[in-house]
Amino acid sequence: MLRALGGSAMILVALGVAFNSFDGLQRSVPGYTSALQRSVEGSGTVRQALDSLKGSTASHGLTSCPEGATALVQCGPAPAFTDVTTWLNTPGDKALSTSSLRGKVVLVDFWTYSCINCQRAIPHVEAWYDRYKGDGLVVVGVHSPEFAFEHSVPNVKAAAASLGVTYPIAVDDDYGTWNAYANEYWPAEYLIDASGHVRHVDFGEGGYTTTETQIRQLLVAAHPGLVLPPPTNVPDRTPQEATNPETYVGSARQVYLASPQAPSDQAIDYSFPATLNAPEFALSGTWKVGEHEATALSDAELELGYQAKDIYLVLGGSGTVTVDPGNGQASQTIAVGGFPRLYTLLHGSTLSSGTMTLHVSPGVEAYAFTFG
Repeated sequence: MLRALGGSAMILVALGVAFNSFDGLQRSVPGYTSALQRSVEGSGTVRQALDSLKGSTASHGLTSCPEGATALVQCGPAPAFTDVTTWLNTPGDKALSTSSLRGKVVLVDFWTYSCINCQRAIPHVEAWYDRYKGDGLVVVGVHSPEFAFEHSVPNVKAAAASLGVTYPIAVDDDYGTWNAYANEYWPAEYLIDASGHVRHVDFGEGGYTTTETQIRQLLVAAHPGLVLPPPTNVPDRTPQEATNPETYVGSARQVYLASPQAPSDQAIDYSFPATLNAPEFALSGTWKVGEHEATALSDAELELGYQAKDIYLVLGGSGTVTVDPGNGQASQTIAVGGFPRLYTLLHGSTLSSGTMTLHVSPGVEAYAFTFG
């Protein structure tokens, strides 16, 4: 499953972890479909939006490399790790380079920490690292942020620890490595052989068996006669059901707001509309809607029309959110604090439809909904 990026992506769809007790749960259950996300993000329109938002001018041979191929392919030399802000989980936090990794098999994994798609892929990547690092595998998690708070190195470090990431992390705050790879997706995997050439690319969740098989093939090719341990056995939680698309609350990529559009960065009084249909959301009370988030001020509420089994929301600031799922389901109150991150609002056993109401205390920031 792939993290959506850009207002154009959402228009296309429209047309077509300390305070959160559910941190582990949100990574173990499916979200919305990768096929929908891939068709959106792979379009020319969205490519323009990605380039605009990231400042990308790269044109690289990797863009023509077959994605998800079941056999190893030749995609050319791997780009260098470029303009990395800092390194984490390396000895002395020293930099790695593609040249220093020659002779190793390298998996480059693009991720960002508030992305539920990435969070569900991490157990697979971590398992591969644990299983094969003694046999010559190096994993580099390139953290290319989506939201401003994900540019904070302490936030990335804390999130990585809470998610159990022990492999090296390249903090890619300026998107230098993202652009060098001409990447478009979170998560995205690039598998590099011992001679420094990209041999496999995969976008989004899923395809784990194929990726691990090719890791094993490249390790044996680099070390003939190597006897590998058995393959890992992490459950594949790739989503299968279509639900609400990713929904941004901030003005920059806001598509589904049913309340009248208001100027950004001003305190505005909102009222709920008479009717609300999925995938719309609406505001009530006083909010300040910024480019990337909406901040609750007073008597702040949010209604969301949904079709989903699981609902997540990126939240920042400090305070509480009381979640009334509707349909007679019990409400819960979530404490929001610490670094901004993804919170679980609803976990269900089956797909359902309804209207969820959030009662949001002053100072809490709402960024983006994702669904499963």
